[in-house]
Amino acid sequence: MAPPTPLSIATQSVNRLVREEAYYHKEQANQEKRIKKLQEDIEANSPDLDSNAEYILKQERTALEETKAVFGPLQQRIADAVQKLEEQLAISESDGTASEEELKKAREAIESGQKLVEEAGAQ
Repeated sequence: MAPPTPLSIATQSVNRLVREEAYYHKEQANQEKRIKKLQEDIEANSPDLDSNAEYILKQERTALEETKAVFGPLQQRIADAVQKLEEQLAISESDGTASEEELKKAREAIESGQKLVEEAGAQ
């Protein structure tokens, strides 16, 4: 089996970072749900609560802030990976070493990466 081409490696890198970003958004949503439920339980004096519910709430909020802090550096890594992939795509197109399938996957990865970077910039 032939080793992966630089274009293939760059494509996989962008795809991995895009999946990672989606995972963190999902994690953030889950954390926000847990915090909301815990706050409601504390306000309602739910009998199911632990005696350390306030501490747990504080820990959940800290975890949420840590998750939010991941997005800035991750967006920069995505932008860098997209730029590198664009360079690899240009090289591969000019020398004709990549298959049409590889080129298609690279273009799709660039599109998805750019979309995430643009969405982050709009927020």
